[in-house]
Amino acid sequence: MNQNIHREISGRGSIPFACFMELALQSYYENQKGIGRSGDFYTSVSVGPVFAELLALQFAEWTANLAQIQIVETGAHQGQFAADLLRWFRQWQPKLFACLQYIIVEPSATRRQWQQETLREFTGHVTWLAKFPAEVTGIIFTNELLDAMPVHRLCWHAAEKRWLEWHVVSDGENFIWQKAEPEKDLVLPEVHPDLQTVLPDGFIHETSPAAIAWWREAAQSLQSGKIITLDYGLTAEEFFQPERGRGTLRAYHRHRVSDDLLANPGEQDLTAHINFTAMQAAGESTGLKTEAFIQQSKFLTQIFEKTVKAPATFPVWNHARIKQFQTLTHPSHLGRFQVLIQTCKP
Repeated sequence: MNQNIHREISGRGSIPFACFMELALQSYYENQKGIGRSGDFYTSVSVGPVFAELLALQFAEWTANLAQIQIVETGAHQGQFAADLLRWFRQWQPKLFACLQYIIVEPSATRRQWQQETLREFTGHVTWLAKFPAEVTGIIFTNELLDAMPVHRLCWHAAEKRWLEWHVVSDGENFIWQKAEPEKDLVLPEVHPDLQTVLPDGFIHETSPAAIAWWREAAQSLQSGKIITLDYGLTAEEFFQPERGRGTLRAYHRHRVSDDLLANPGEQDLTAHINFTAMQAAGESTGLKTEAFIQQSKFLTQIFEKTVKAPATFPVWNHARIKQFQTLTHPSHLGRFQVLIQTCKP
């Protein structure tokens, strides 16, 4: 992977961090599964099946009146979420299961093979595509995908009151930072005149055109139903709080967080908070309506309350399952994640 990045830098002189991140994560996700106790980070899916089961109950409610149901997932990793969700539908909603088509958008042959092994028992119910279907009726779902989309890393030049961009250059076998002019086609965040006077020199901000483009593409393919993402992120205003001066980009390796973003490319996860304001605007620009933007803790608790009122529609809440739920909703764990839901009505 290092040689690929050095080769790219050699041809261009320097590369935006977004390019470095894209190359590094292509290798990382192709060669490492990364998730769980033996990996580099945990997700809501790796906590246990309760996460997918709660969402399955909600998805069933949203799609109950459809003759044919499509659930489209992007960023399926090993396919565990799909397996947990489909098992719930098979046991608790067999009629809906019979008309359910689960689509995984996965361009990687390696990851597709992992997923097919996980989902072997659901042959006939799962389809793999390299890109979004032209029309979707049902649910488009993603969990912790957009935070791994490449980001441009910007740096505020206080004296000139404008943005520069952090590029990456080679230094022997290593990589180092270099300030450069922003890419010509990059849409830079507007800074209010009042903020310009106090924004510290060197303040770092990330922007992800790739994530915005992904959301817009997904929104355009949705003919009827909902698009939902669960991830960690901020509103546009929250990116400019004083504590965000070093940005939100982080590296993860063996469950340890690091600010050394250029070390060992392809061997550590790279992630940044997503801009939910930009995602919301991208969806609304295609005609979608924002239904909810709430914390994961509140969203899952609302579904949990439905299981209490109708216990015959959900597995028993034993000690192990309650512990999973607590991890998913605790503000110090996964409960701090945000949930964005947008709706398209025919």
